[in-house]
Amino acid sequence: MQELLAEIRQYLSFELFTLFKHTFTLGELLFIPIVFLIGSWVIRKLAHLSTYRLRKTGASADTVHLFKRIFYIIAFAILIVTTLEMLSVPLTAFAFLSGAIAIGVGFGAQNIINNFISGWILMWERPIRIGDFLEVDNARGSVEAINTRSTRIRRIDGVHMLIPNSKLLENTVINWTLIDRLTRTTVKVGVAYGSPCKKVAELIEQAVTMQEDILTEPKPVVIFEDFGDNALVFEVYFWVNATVERDLRKIRSAVRFAIDELFNDANIVIAFPQRDVHIDGSLSLVRPKKEVDA
Repeated sequence: MQELLAEIRQYLSFELFTLFKHTFTLGELLFIPIVFLIGSWVIRKLAHLSTYRLRKTGASADTVHLFKRIFYIIAFAILIVTTLEMLSVPLTAFAFLSGAIAIGVGFGAQNIINNFISGWILMWERPIRIGDFLEVDNARGSVEAINTRSTRIRRIDGVHMLIPNSKLLENTVINWTLIDRLTRTTVKVGVAYGSPCKKVAELIEQAVTMQEDILTEPKPVVIFEDFGDNALVFEVYFWVNATVERDLRKIRSAVRFAIDELFNDANIVIAFPQRDVHIDGSLSLVRPKKEVDA
């Protein structure tokens, strides 16, 4: 048994190469992946436990996400430094090599680095958070994840979009839920000329106040918008606590259904496009040529 252990030690102490004035043995090369595997497992377990406790305290999803990223970076940095110290490899040995790699990567991957830094800015300043409802380039959706290079957004039609982080910082982005979940929306309707305008405004306001999803404060406002070509145009403004576009569409649809029912009960006609044709002069009947010959 002792002879076997001695033989194993001899194999493990076999020198393979020298780098930065340090001679690496077979045992050290086998030791590195084992340490990294065990260290990675411990780090993931600690990260899972920490984020679980954070969620229990009521922390927001983006705060948990930011903490998890910082924890991983610090933990893996400590793991690398500890491994090098155990191998008696000085950190100064990698100073020149890391500088050369950084210069090469900087020239060859400027876009990747830009998105990486932008991702950290998004997570740190939090102009966009997980769960926010965004409008980017006429596309609307909810933020599902802010990753290192890109942000994943689920559009209202269910399609997932991957948007580079730098684009969210360099372009105009509408965040519907940055401060709160309150959203103002409108419904427009036109009634026929001759309709009682004050009665129309009362019925529109009644249709809005009937909806439970519409807030009573701020109070809905009905505006007599215009004397249109074919109708008297009214528009009602109201606030809702909505998170996604489909909620707004459902609420506006419910308001339109209520307006239609109330207008039918009050015999108020919802206008439709029409034209009046005025003819100058008199009309004369033109008989077919065969009848004239007869």
